[in-house]
Amino acid sequence: MVNDKRLFLGSCFALITTAFSFSIRAGILPQLGAEFNLTAEQLGFINSMWFFGFPIAMIVGGLVYHTVGPKKIMLIAFASHAVGIFLTIYPQTLGGYTGLLVSTFLIGIGNGCTEAACNPMIADTYQGAKMSKMLNRFHMWFPGGIVIGSLVSKFMTDANMGWQAQIWVILIPTIIYAYLFWGQEFPKPKVEGVTSIGENIKAMFTPLFLFMFACMAITAITEFGPQQWTGLIMSKSGASPMLILALVTGLMAVIRFFAGPIVEKFDQTGVLLGSAVFAAIGIYLFSTQTGSMAYVAAIFFALGVALFWPNMVGFIAEKVPLSGALGMSVIGGIGMFSTAIFQPIIGQWIDSNNAAKAAEGLTGDALELAAGQATLGTMVTFPVILIGAFLVLFFWQKKSKTA
Repeated sequence: MVNDKRLFLGSCFALITTAFSFSIRAGILPQLGAEFNLTAEQLGFINSMWFFGFPIAMIVGGLVYHTVGPKKIMLIAFASHAVGIFLTIYPQTLGGYTGLLVSTFLIGIGNGCTEAACNPMIADTYQGAKMSKMLNRFHMWFPGGIVIGSLVSKFMTDANMGWQAQIWVILIPTIIYAYLFWGQEFPKPKVEGVTSIGENIKAMFTPLFLFMFACMAITAITEFGPQQWTGLIMSKSGASPMLILALVTGLMAVIRFFAGPIVEKFDQTGVLLGSAVFAAIGIYLFSTQTGSMAYVAAIFFALGVALFWPNMVGFIAEKVPLSGALGMSVIGGIGMFSTAIFQPIIGQWIDSNNAAKAAEGLTGDALELAAGQATLGTMVTFPVILIGAFLVLFFWQKKSKTA
């Protein structure tokens, strides 16, 4: 007999593992750089492995879900998480830097398997309005888990606890979800209404899907770019980087919980356009403000990015329904791939801005802050492009409705 409550709780702890791996790794980035003598570009490559592993596992898992089922996918998730965590703590076994690359990639695989298994499993377990409610409650735990992970990382860093101890914390929800899933009967994947992969692919080559595919690449880096580099960029701003991350993700969780009426009033196109405007304001403020004003920037940034991801995926589900689950997986996958590609590029921006600001005579904390804010100033380009793109989408969809 399927114990739906236990499976749902296990799914939530698996997503908390994903969130911890995101926030705690962001918090220890400066410590990793110092201990292993890594450049910002090298740290960017380490970050990118998280975002490469995630979409690979998510897309492959989505393709095989109906044949292998969620149980086997979650076994792979647990193995990837466990090995990735241990290898992060002991990266010297693979030469330090290489060990960090491999361990981060494995954790990304575990995270992608979690998404590939748990989303359709919850949809298979619940029906109608309850399914939507439970999926929303499940997704609450990504920003919610980031809040918890950010605060844990800040507390442990302030207490002079090493980065290895912080990585051990990620193992706690990993063990909990493994225990909750252990010996349980999983729901059988439903096959009614599943269209052919050929039909899915055909729908993915329509102008609207391809347009959203390109937009997703930019919305994802707009959201994850500043967040993943918060610890390094904002460490000398006079504000706590982990408190900024906790504030952003906490607001995101609340906004997503109450998103229904907002989307109903403004439609997905209006929400996406407004999100791009708020994101641009938030990143611009990050690039120019210090001290307590950094928290104001965090509020604007959260208002901007909170509804990007769910509405991009929801837009595909509603406006390009024939793309099916594969279309949603591909949209999510390109978001993660884009973020992976841009991580070392952002690292290069930081390194080059460091050199440029040092040539101007800046040193110490002033140098790090100026270089970080210059990099954020470059990142403002992403939401500015989106404002133009979503204006086009807004009138495109308005014209389609009129027709």
